[in-house]
Amino acid sequence: MLNTGCKVEEMLNKRESISVFNIPFNSTRKRATSAVKNPRLGNKVSVFCKGGPDVVLEFCDSIINAEGEEDDLTPEMKKDILNNIVKNYARKSYRTILVAHSSYSDTEWKNLASQNNDFATEDDKATVEAGLTLVGIFALQDPLRDGVPAAVDQCHKSGIMVRMCTGDIIDTAVAISKEAHIIPESVDPEKGGYTCMTGKDFREAIGGLINEETDEKDDDGNPITIDKVAKQDVFDRITADLRVLARSTPEDKYLLVTGLRAQGKVVAVTGDGTNDAPALSKADVGFAMGDENASKVARKASDIVLMDDNFCSILTAIKYGRNVYDNVKKFLQFQLTVNVVALFIVFAGSVIFAEETLTSVQMLWVNLIMDTFAALALATEPPKPSLLDRSPQSRTEHIVDKQMWRVIIGQSIYQVAWLLVILLAGKDIFNLPFNSDTEFITSNAQIGNTAQFEYECNKTALYTIVFQAFVFMQVFNQINCRKLGQDLNIFADFFNNWLFIGIVTFTFVV
Repeated sequence: MLNTGCKVEEMLNKRESISVFNIPFNSTRKRATSAVKNPRLGNKVSVFCKGGPDVVLEFCDSIINAEGEEDDLTPEMKKDILNNIVKNYARKSYRTILVAHSSYSDTEWKNLASQNNDFATEDDKATVEAGLTLVGIFALQDPLRDGVPAAVDQCHKSGIMVRMCTGDIIDTAVAISKEAHIIPESVDPEKGGYTCMTGKDFREAIGGLINEETDEKDDDGNPITIDKVAKQDVFDRITADLRVLARSTPEDKYLLVTGLRAQGKVVAVTGDGTNDAPALSKADVGFAMGDENASKVARKASDIVLMDDNFCSILTAIKYGRNVYDNVKKFLQFQLTVNVVALFIVFAGSVIFAEETLTSVQMLWVNLIMDTFAALALATEPPKPSLLDRSPQSRTEHIVDKQMWRVIIGQSIYQVAWLLVILLAGKDIFNLPFNSDTEFITSNAQIGNTAQFEYECNKTALYTIVFQAFVFMQVFNQINCRKLGQDLNIFADFFNNWLFIGIVTFTFVV
């Protein structure tokens, strides 16, 4: 460490270097380069390059030794640096950055510029990266957030496969993935297999991406093309085991999403960079990691923005997503039962009594309490941790499954049977004597009017009992529809949703 006797801020404020140009870091180059000129040194130009050791090392011809002198950098030394220093840090989950530099006199710089189009393009600028001198290697560690390993374990328990795509070298990627429980400790990438691969090997194995025309036409009549993996069968074999994709590019991420969706799988992608936008938009669900850290392009391409930039929040999103899906199924289960019974009773009443059993006003009331209030009650069921203990729904699975049909048919038969009993035998059960064949013909007009009035009152009373029985059966079926599938205890967690209790009570009272 060079001790200058002043603070870093003071050194930065006193700098007199003038920036000539910068080549920013990107996922393809995996390095960044800056050229600066110092007027105090006779306009001497210094080039500084930083990036992945395996990339920048290829441009280095010399090295600064322990004594501060410049020595030649042989191929054997480069191999030793990668296999010992870099890999040693990588196995401890450190990310390494190699720093190198070179210097040009004013005359040399002008000659180099004239030979390379005056550094007009990025490729022209990249010519200054030749003949660098290795200065040092920095090892950086970004510790996992608390709870990430547990969150990954829960994802596995929930039937969600977690794959890591990173620009790190494979040794660092493997170390981090083991720490995050993405892969087990026993995995050794040097023994082969598809569990851990580099982006280059992955692309070469599956043949990259191709465009295929479809039978559909766009508005101009041109065939619509779709992206496909060149060798889908090879892709299927690889991704059955693939968990870590190291030294990957955004294109590799997009390629992975395209192939997985072709398998019929539901794919969620996380990302925060502009280059992640294609994969985020291609996925079924795109997560932009962080409102401030994520680029505007990534946020726009994603479906959900995780404000805390935390992988653990993905589980929260999954839990609420599954809860919304279940609540929709609960309402459908309830609503289909209501409609089946209502249609049958109206039809049966018309056949038996040749008139409406349920009036239009009553049907409007049923729609109000069974559509609006019931939807609100069942849609506000809070999520439970147990939602994460099951496997995800298949893309081809019906929203109204066999278990729901069993409940719908069973409840419909039960309700229709009791309502028919009331319709057919209600006048005897509730002592409401009337006969649809009664003729109101009598010598005394007052007696005839009274008999007809009693007839109408008794019939109206019976229809009211049918309506009330129908409504109360729906109220209790609403409680029954709080549960789906094999959960037989319909009163479990009953007092967790006070809005549901309030709506049921309101309906009961009114």
